[in-house]
Amino acid sequence: MIPPPRLGPRPLPLHLGTALSGWTSCEAAWPLLRRESAHSKAGEGADPFAALLAEIDAVARGAPTGTFERALKREIARRMDRLAAGVLAYRQHKVRRTLAEPPVVWSEGGTRLLDYGATDRSARRRGARAVLVVPSLINRWQVLDLAPGKSLLRAMAASGLRPYLVDWGDPGAIERGYDAAGYVGRLERALSFVARRARRAPAVMGYCMGGTLAVGLAARRPRGVAALALLAAPWDFHADRTGQAFLVSSGPLLARLAQQLGELPLDVLNTLFWSLDPWLAEKKFARFAGMDPESDAARDFVLLEDWLNEGPALAGPTARDCLIDWYGANLPGAGDWTVAKTRVTPAKLKMPALVLIPSGDRIVPPGSAAALTEPGRGLANATRRDLPLGHIGMVVSGRARDLCWEPLIAWLQENPVRRARA
Repeated sequence: MIPPPRLGPRPLPLHLGTALSGWTSCEAAWPLLRRESAHSKAGEGADPFAALLAEIDAVARGAPTGTFERALKREIARRMDRLAAGVLAYRQHKVRRTLAEPPVVWSEGGTRLLDYGATDRSARRRGARAVLVVPSLINRWQVLDLAPGKSLLRAMAASGLRPYLVDWGDPGAIERGYDAAGYVGRLERALSFVARRARRAPAVMGYCMGGTLAVGLAARRPRGVAALALLAAPWDFHADRTGQAFLVSSGPLLARLAQQLGELPLDVLNTLFWSLDPWLAEKKFARFAGMDPESDAARDFVLLEDWLNEGPALAGPTARDCLIDWYGANLPGAGDWTVAKTRVTPAKLKMPALVLIPSGDRIVPPGSAAALTEPGRGLANATRRDLPLGHIGMVVSGRARDLCWEPLIAWLQENPVRRARA
């Protein structure tokens, strides 16, 4: 079967337009900058570009007129060629994710529960601890099972845990009417299934937005969640408003778009991520253009980009919750988020909790996740662990196993289980 052509990096026009406008603006601004600064003198309080202009003039002195301008054009063309080469190399790369999916043991609507215990004999032993793994609704779950040696889920199974992964799928007719509480309700039913199968209350692990939903699940079923592990889970959505200004300011407009369409498309979601670092695509694809295409680094780059560019849309009501109630009104951080008439108050949750916070996270600011560990406001029995990693790097980077996977697995193994009461 021939795989579909790659469309990334998505949205491609936005990434190309950002790079092109940035580079060509340098060429357009140069004559104006030189003319305006012609009479400035370098020094304290002077035009900040005067020293640079003097340096350029010194280098160009004696050279033919227009030398710098021609060099600037060549550099812009070189960067454009390198970006295009990187995008083309990615699109044509032969690597595809080939890991076989574990068996589906439960489903509801477009949601499936995958039993990763079937991937390793250690997890199939009697009494293996069940863990309900909740990924984000934005992007798919495959980042947790990316490639051989790059799979947190298979590492958990090999350690003797029995992970049950929630595959949210694409929003169908039912899910398009779901708000965040609707998805928590689906998690409640998945939790009940796992508890019956394991004959005891499972632990729950949530990554990113999946962690936020997991806290809502624990509030709804406090006796059914034996332990709670949260990886880069946003909670205080006003912890870094300046860093997410575009998302906050565009929230009402995007929520209206999601309401009209019934969902928020992937390209719109990726535009929000673009706003956090508009030049990220240019930097990483230019770097990819110089990689050995047969290297492990190139393979990992391609698989991760496929994951970023093949995500689902976000159901309209859920998009509204995220944009208006979470990023706008900060209901979780303020203690005002309710799920099916249950106020989600982390301080009332007594189960052991592990909060992993990547210090280099630009998607979920560390302060947002750290709110779940604050005395009187956060989880009552929380252990905080800060990681010198990024949001995605905490699960797939070369240091993820040592710094994140192993401490997480050890913590899940150490905490006692109790009989199911979900």
